[in-house]
Amino acid sequence: MHEKMKTMSCTDSKVEQMFQILLDPQEKDADKKQKAAQNLIVLAREEAGAEKIFQSDGAQLLMQLLDTAQPDLMLAALRTLVGLCSGHRSRTAAILAKVGAPCLAAVLGVEHEQVSLAACNLLHVMFESLKEGLQKDFRGKEDAVVLDSSKDLRLLIKHLLELLALEGASAHGRDNALNLLIKVVPRKSPKETDNSLSLWVIDQGLKKILEVGSSVSGTPGSLPVTKNSRMNASVLLSKLYDDLKYDAERENFHHLCEDYVRSWFEGHELAGKLRAIQTASCLLQGPAEAGNRVLELSGIMESVLSLCASVSEGHQLVAVEALIHAADKAKRASFITTNGVNLLKEIYKHSERDSIRIRALVGLCKLGSAGGTDFSMKQFAEGSTMKLAKQCRKWLCNETIDAGTRRWAVEGLAYLTFDADVKEEFVEDKAAMQAMFQLARSEDSSVLYAVASTLVNCTNSYDHEEPDPQMVELAKYAKQHIPEQHPKDKPGFVKRRVQKLLGAGVVSALSCMVKSENLALTNSCRELISRVFLALVAEAEDRGGVVAQGGGKALIPLSLEGTEVGQTKAAQALAKITITSNPEMAFPGERIYEVVRPLVSLLHLQRTGLENFEGLMALTNLAGISERLRQKILKEKAVPMIEGYMFEEHELIRLAATECMCNMAMSKEVQELFLAESSDRLKLMVLYSGEEDERLRRAASGTLAMLTSLHPPICKRIPQVTVHWLEILQALLLSPSTELQQRGAVVVMNMVVADREVAEQLMASEMLEILLVLAKDQDKPRVAQAAQESLAQAVSYGLIKPNPDQE
Repeated sequence: MHEKMKTMSCTDSKVEQMFQILLDPQEKDADKKQKAAQNLIVLAREEAGAEKIFQSDGAQLLMQLLDTAQPDLMLAALRTLVGLCSGHRSRTAAILAKVGAPCLAAVLGVEHEQVSLAACNLLHVMFESLKEGLQKDFRGKEDAVVLDSSKDLRLLIKHLLELLALEGASAHGRDNALNLLIKVVPRKSPKETDNSLSLWVIDQGLKKILEVGSSVSGTPGSLPVTKNSRMNASVLLSKLYDDLKYDAERENFHHLCEDYVRSWFEGHELAGKLRAIQTASCLLQGPAEAGNRVLELSGIMESVLSLCASVSEGHQLVAVEALIHAADKAKRASFITTNGVNLLKEIYKHSERDSIRIRALVGLCKLGSAGGTDFSMKQFAEGSTMKLAKQCRKWLCNETIDAGTRRWAVEGLAYLTFDADVKEEFVEDKAAMQAMFQLARSEDSSVLYAVASTLVNCTNSYDHEEPDPQMVELAKYAKQHIPEQHPKDKPGFVKRRVQKLLGAGVVSALSCMVKSENLALTNSCRELISRVFLALVAEAEDRGGVVAQGGGKALIPLSLEGTEVGQTKAAQALAKITITSNPEMAFPGERIYEVVRPLVSLLHLQRTGLENFEGLMALTNLAGISERLRQKILKEKAVPMIEGYMFEEHELIRLAATECMCNMAMSKEVQELFLAESSDRLKLMVLYSGEEDERLRRAASGTLAMLTSLHPPICKRIPQVTVHWLEILQALLLSPSTELQQRGAVVVMNMVVADREVAEQLMASEMLEILLVLAKDQDKPRVAQAAQESLAQAVSYGLIKPNPDQE
């Protein structure tokens, strides 16, 4: 019995039992099968269990589970394979050889959404394991076991690209394939030099990606796609284009795109023209440069304008959308203003379909906002933009219209909110704001950028430089156009708009946008969200509310990933929160340690003075909390930068750096820097203790008080670093500020206790009289106590004698 129990409980036996239950066609107990599947997944997550499954010919058995075509068993097989492949290159290569890339791609393209998603997760894990192998330098046994994995990588990618153009593949399978390609093909960082994978994908699969981007719903021969497929294709194309390094590579990309568009445009009649125009739209939303090149091909723009007047709703939709995307370029916007405005107005007024009218409206909004925030450059007659905005808000609030159409209303507002009158009306309409936030939380990824743009406009958080008055005068003299600011874009109006947005729940909407694992959350979109957050925390009283609604948590990923400007804006918003809130409450648990790196990034020399100052203030607060946080700041190499700012000419930056160093000096590593004989750190602290600025003196003398308490050798060095040391200490003790007096008294006490020679120098000066007076001051007990202890020590040295008349 004991032997039997031992056999039953060993891993080998467990693995066999699981597979027997799962592969037994006679087994009808669904619960039993589900438990067996769950156990197999759990076993695969542990290294020992994963190895046992693999050694027991697990790959072959898991293939049999995949072949059953039962969703539950397929999910169990895929999740078990994830455990086997995670972080193990040789096992991944072996499983890929056994199961085969065509089989995995086929599973990715199945109709069952959960199975497709699980296959996508497995392929991502396989890519990571194989790529990790490429980056490692293997030696010895491991090198003998594992072959070059670059071939496996390309084989998998080749099948993913084929899946994109496969008619039998499901729409979400196609989306998952695009997601995978976005994650694994482009370089993670510009520091990586090898972009050969991107070049290979462009050569092998650019036309297949464009097949997805050019698909027109409802037309014969078009691929089945979801509402996000075209946006995903645009994101992938944009990432591939950004990954190119040389002009010749970009030229090749342009040629491939142009050839593809021509192939549809020149010989497929109307259906082909639609596909060509849809491709141009897809490119304009991704690598816009390639899209603009395509639009310049002969006949394309004319076809767009003629199809706008088509009687078919589908044809009109494609053409009007292309016209909207084409209006991004000022050069082309002027061409459309000349040729297309009347057409768009006609469609807007007379079309019976809301889906067409709303797109025509966005086209008009885009053309109407060509002057940006320049109040003097009005594209349409007075009041026209207000009417357009009113109609956008009306459609946005109409829940009977589908979300895909309503998001075009947000697109319209993204352009119209350059006009301050439109901003004011929009923030007064709480229903419209909440409808927009609801859309931002929805699954439609294409709305994120438009929502973020609208909020940036409403909060005026775009970069705005004040023009040089002399240059303005010169421009007037030369009769050049000078941009004018709208009266309602003044700070008071902006502040009121921010309050209205906060009241409508903008923070929770932004947090949802950041949390979503959305491919449309591109780096430029992240930057816009960071700008809005920075505007929301501008006023100290609003910061608590922003943190309470999840703003602090959302800002951390924004500050670690995205464009440099976006990361800096998010880091500055984090700094503002850390300065005025209790950091332990604002960033509970381990999250507080994640805030350190973004704050240290604000200390870099290319940042502005205000960013440096706020970064230092925030780090001061963190450094005062715990030793672990100080260690994290040290690890991020912040101390040399803090020291650098202690020499800054600007008084506030110098003060903030000194206060930060005062808190950092509680760490042993920082104290050792002051102990170094060759440095002037101690001299600087002594001199700053004698400056005029009381706060600077307080920080410097506080550092001295702490250092002299902990390290007696520092007490001996103070008289050596500067000849003015005695005057500085006397000034501290004679200061009207009790805090400064206390710090000075502690420093003197520590010096007297540390060394008899130093004590002799102190007692031979006016310091003795000052200490005698302070020792009797009953209003300041701490100062008096320190003075009494100094005198008592001097008595014990025999430097002074006690007064027999008094205690």
